[in-house]
Amino acid sequence: MPPVKGSNGVAPRTCPAVPEWATPALESVLRRVAITQDEVGGRFPLFADPGTGRWTTTGRGSWAGGFWAALLWLRARYTKDDGDHEAAAEYTGRLADWVHADTATRGLIFWYGTAFADTTESAALRERAAHACRNAYDAELGLVPWGSAFGGPRFLARVDSVPGMVPLLATVDVPAAESHLRRHLELCLGDGGFGWSWRYERPGGWVPCDAPPPGWSRGRSWLLLAVADAVHLLHADDLADTAGYLAPEQAVPLADEAHPGGPLDTSAAAITAVALLKLGHRERAVRVLEELVRTQLSDDGRLLDGCYDLDAGTATRHELIWGDFYLTYALAVLTGLVEPQEA
Repeated sequence: MPPVKGSNGVAPRTCPAVPEWATPALESVLRRVAITQDEVGGRFPLFADPGTGRWTTTGRGSWAGGFWAALLWLRARYTKDDGDHEAAAEYTGRLADWVHADTATRGLIFWYGTAFADTTESAALRERAAHACRNAYDAELGLVPWGSAFGGPRFLARVDSVPGMVPLLATVDVPAAESHLRRHLELCLGDGGFGWSWRYERPGGWVPCDAPPPGWSRGRSWLLLAVADAVHLLHADDLADTAGYLAPEQAVPLADEAHPGGPLDTSAAAITAVALLKLGHRERAVRVLEELVRTQLSDDGRLLDGCYDLDAGTATRHELIWGDFYLTYALAVLTGLVEPQEA
């Protein structure tokens, strides 16, 4: 039997079924957002102890502040509560101090911190940040350098400076956004291996750095997310094979492939799930998310077993604010609260 067609002669779109576990999981993580807001007392959450759930916080948000603002906007979208909306707008406004900070993590801060916002102030903040990042673009290097805001050498190319930065730059300078992505792809995927951080030295050029290590879980997921955004925003269809190469086989990857007995990194899995949804690989994303919800999501909405920094021994089996965000974002897509390309 042929499909029933609408009045315009086109078969109506069939909305994919929502997995039965998706809505309860979304409600659980959003309740956790409310608890977190009460606990942090006006500060920005970074990572939480797996036993107590108590957060380590920062005053200005650090590189992850945009994820907390984004979580608040997702909660406001869901509850439609004026107080939740005001809280989201307040935290987004506090990100303004980072507009002129010398760091390529401004892509993560401002793309996600304003992605679900609906105020003119947030839109203006995103535009200011995008132009500031465009001004930091180095035409000789073909990218926005990592920067010196967190210490160390300024002229680095790091994989975690690509997600967020690509779509943010694309709002003001598409060629710069594409150059930033492709230069990192050349460096990170060169010579058939993975290298997630490179230092520029004159006159020799790019030199690989030891950290993060080649087996770092978020290296693949960060780059996959940036590629997914580029396929959509920059119409970079030639990157489809690259996306397939980057997608990990394991639903929840090890924090470092070189340590098979070491911790997992659920935050990398959540990032990957969002990237897969953006690329249209819904079934594969659902498998990743079901594994996270079934095995790693606590009854009180905490995504456990995220690994911040294995080498430094920092928060190696913890709840991470960006892990919470990407899981919430993916669940919001599955349940129809937001669109895959909204952020």
